[in-house]
Amino acid sequence: MDIRRLDPETDFGLLPDLAQILADCVAGGASIGFMAGFSHGDAMAWWQARIAAVASGELIVLVALEGGRPLGTVSLVPATMPNQPHRADVAKMMVAPGSQGRGVGMALLRAVEALAHSRARTTLVLDTISGSAAARLYERGGWEKVGEIPAYALMPDGTMAPTTYYTKRLG
Repeated sequence: MDIRRLDPETDFGLLPDLAQILADCVAGGASIGFMAGFSHGDAMAWWQARIAAVASGELIVLVALEGGRPLGTVSLVPATMPNQPHRADVAKMMVAPGSQGRGVGMALLRAVEALAHSRARTTLVLDTISGSAAARLYERGGWEKVGEIPAYALMPDGTMAPTTYYTKRLG
C-alpha cells in the first residue's frame, strides 16, 4: 500500500473510484455528512469540488493506493485564522468497505499526522460518531477524547447520533 497526496493536476482519473468509495461508505451507514440515496453521481460532484479545494490550497487529501486503485482517503484542513497557524482539522476519513480491517485506516491516520507535523500543525482536531469503528480507531491511535455532543448528526438512515470530538498534540 502506498499513501500519497492527491494531485489535482494528474489524479482526475481516480475520481470515479474515490466516488465509489464515498457512495459505498454512505450506503454502508457511515456518517460522513451524507444521507441515504446518495448516488455515485452525487459523489462524483462532491469529489470534483474536493479536488478544486485541493487545487486552491484549502485542504490536502491523502489517498491510500494499492495497485493504482484507491483504498481510502483522509483530509487535512489547516486552520486559516492568524491565531491558529499551529492547528488543523482531520476530516473525511473513509476506507472502502472491502479494505476495512486491513490497517488502511490506521495507516492513513499516521500519514495525516506526519503530514500535519511536517507543516508545523501540532494541534489536530476531528470528530466522529460516538462509539463507531472510527472512534475506536482514533482511540487506538492515541487521540484524546475531549467531549461529546448528543444528537449532533444524522446517520444516513435519518436517525440522530452523538458525536465525539478528539484532539491530538504532535511533538
